[in-house]
Amino acid sequence: MIEEYKVELESSRQILSELRDSLEIEKLHDEIKELEQKTLVPGFWDDQENAQKILQKLNGLKEKVEKFERLEHKLEDVETLIELYEESPDDELAEEIKQEVIALKNMLEKARLETLLSGKYDSNNAIVSLHAGAGGTEAQDWVQMLLRMYTRWAEGRGYKVTTLDILPGEEAGIKSVTILVEGLNAYGYLKSEKGVHRLVRISPFDAANRRHTSFASVDVMPEIDDDVEIEIKPEDLKIDTFRASGAGGQYVNKTESAVRITHIPTGIVVACQTERSQQSNRNTAMKLLKAKLFELHQEEQQKELDKLRGVQREIAWGSQIRSYVFHPYSLVKDHRTNVEVGNVQAVMDGEIDEFINAYLKLNIQTAYEK
Repeated sequence: MIEEYKVELESSRQILSELRDSLEIEKLHDEIKELEQKTLVPGFWDDQENAQKILQKLNGLKEKVEKFERLEHKLEDVETLIELYEESPDDELAEEIKQEVIALKNMLEKARLETLLSGKYDSNNAIVSLHAGAGGTEAQDWVQMLLRMYTRWAEGRGYKVTTLDILPGEEAGIKSVTILVEGLNAYGYLKSEKGVHRLVRISPFDAANRRHTSFASVDVMPEIDDDVEIEIKPEDLKIDTFRASGAGGQYVNKTESAVRITHIPTGIVVACQTERSQQSNRNTAMKLLKAKLFELHQEEQQKELDKLRGVQREIAWGSQIRSYVFHPYSLVKDHRTNVEVGNVQAVMDGEIDEFINAYLKLNIQTAYEK
């Protein structure tokens, strides 16, 4: 049995070596030193926004290196345990080696998945928008359930979640909501959630206890850095201000601090009402607009590329990517990867990594096939 673990260890050592090369660990160390020097420059905190971005990038790079070093230490620990076992065989020690080998394999698998996040903007923060589909109050409650799911998932990863805009339902739930998820690779992971999510359950809002099917659309965009050039002409914008409203249409602000911006050439509308001042809401709304225009530009480029390649793509916005069935049986199924999970409540509590990881693997496989 111990020989099997030695073979596993050799395989893990090979994977770790490949990870070192793909992560470019030495280069990361150099980047960390460079960013640390920037933080020591006098006046670093004069530009708070830029300082925060540098610190976020620095922390992200440090996290990558620390994760790799933890893998190295875990591998060394298993090596030591095997050496101890060979000197003095012991059943209890053999069981410990078995558990440590399993833990090492899981850590390596997770690290390999992170290397799949190689897209230009995968490391960025994510802007996630949820919209209720047909189904009235039931669909609006579904949006609230999905918001909780993503918030739980993000918090479990140590990400920060900020609500940028929210439109509550009249009776219950949420008509639409936009959140910013801040953390390394937030967009890389959450881009897999873009599409239509379907709910099947006995509606708590139906006195006859009938089964209802509801839909909610999820849109995911990367937060775009200021150094990315997106031309927005002032004359192309229509800016409206209004009072921020709470649940049930109640006004939560006596001044018109909420901001709605319409980009006239494209018809894109963005809004923000969560900040206290009109200027802060305007700045956030402009960030949202920039992200949406960037996404539109990327989609147009992809269409041109697909034309050249002769590829016919399914329209993602109109496609159901996942079904969550509470009744008559309990099942969450991803229609792209065919991954199924029977514990619906665990998924609603934020355990969606299995779906995300399967999507990342599918994307890489599809890219190789092309």
